[in-house]
Amino acid sequence: MAETLTRAQRLDRLPFTRRHGKLLVGSGVGWALDAMDVGLISFVMAALGAQWGLAPDMLGYIAMIGFVGMAVGASVGGILADKLGRRNVFALTLVIYGLATGASAFVPGPEGVGIMAAVAILSTFRFFVGLGLGGELPVASTLVSEYAPRAIRGRVIVGLEAFWALGWILAALLGYFVIPLHEDGWRWALMVGIVPTLYALVVRFGLPESVRYLESKGRVEEAEAAVRTYEEAAGVAPVPSPDSGHVASTATDSIWSPHYRVRTAALWTVWFCINLSYYGAFIWIPSLLVGRGFPLVRSFGFTLIITLAQLPGYAVAAWLIERWGRRLTLSVFLLGSAVAAVAFGFAPTEALIIVAGCFLSFFNLGAWGALYAVGPELYPTGVRGTGTGSAAAFGRIASIITTSPWFVPVLLAAGGIALPFSVFGVAFLIAAGAALLLPEHKGLALEES
Repeated sequence: MAETLTRAQRLDRLPFTRRHGKLLVGSGVGWALDAMDVGLISFVMAALGAQWGLAPDMLGYIAMIGFVGMAVGASVGGILADKLGRRNVFALTLVIYGLATGASAFVPGPEGVGIMAAVAILSTFRFFVGLGLGGELPVASTLVSEYAPRAIRGRVIVGLEAFWALGWILAALLGYFVIPLHEDGWRWALMVGIVPTLYALVVRFGLPESVRYLESKGRVEEAEAAVRTYEEAAGVAPVPSPDSGHVASTATDSIWSPHYRVRTAALWTVWFCINLSYYGAFIWIPSLLVGRGFPLVRSFGFTLIITLAQLPGYAVAAWLIERWGRRLTLSVFLLGSAVAAVAFGFAPTEALIIVAGCFLSFFNLGAWGALYAVGPELYPTGVRGTGTGSAAAFGRIASIITTSPWFVPVLLAAGGIALPFSVFGVAFLIAAGAALLLPEHKGLALEES
């Protein structure tokens, strides 16, 4: 009897090819553009604080409203990805946040409409930016996970997440070289945000739809064609898949059913704690450095150096995740993040600020890479987008808290910079413990139903 494999098994057996590379880079560019926007707002906040005379609580409101949008986008985007397809939702989210970011560059200043109106208009656009951004990230990781060969799936997803560092570095470069050039330099930097809208066309017509999603919707001819394209790229002869009319079962359990509830609770805890600490630190770092007396350009320079440390963090996480496994890699990087966060809060000199910041960047972004690799592996096809999106949405609640005017500014007033970074360290420790409760999926196939 001739060998038969499901289409998912046929994808899992393939080596990494240029076709996989195209998907990774294509999705990664969208990921980097997202990161560029998130990074830019931290520099824009510092510039607006100086130009518009905004107090930390008002700056916190501008940052916070973007994460409200991200929470909504992540939840809705994951659900839509399971219903409308990964690729379509990916492209739609890029359009939404690209247009909103570009429009933010033309917000009227307080001299024309008053300070409250200017902040309100900017905040409205920031909500839509967050809506698109929040929906894009879990959808992209799900799409790439469903094509990545099983043996290196974790490494591929960490590679996808590494594009975040490229986007953040681009934001830091724009912040360092463009924003200080003119009092409206922050507007020029935000104009770059229109790029995602154009890139959405590449996503829509250049990237494949998930084979597992196509099968779940009964579109088996499209699914077969997609698998054969990847087999041809690898030089592997196709084998028959059982029942050419097969439709993957969509009668999957809820993510809170008895089988999944522990992993869901653990995943949500990690997402909440890592969002609280990451965004609490990196959104505020430029403004905090300015508050400690460093000139705006110098604080941007420090942030650029710290950001560069993200790249080796991703590289090490990508290497370890297929050796140690997802759970241990995630826990260790979260533990390293905890130590680095406390060290940054108590750093007394410029040199130690940079060193501690680099270690925080290294461990924290390595942890993010491992986390994005873990999420899509925990759920079957029918609720994979929902599972990853809902965890991201819950994490964005922490982002809302940590960027609000009532969190970091209050902690700063109560105990200086050491207090908020000590809180971030504790949150990282909680996340490291929760990560140990996640099941290990190194080398295992993704669940189908």
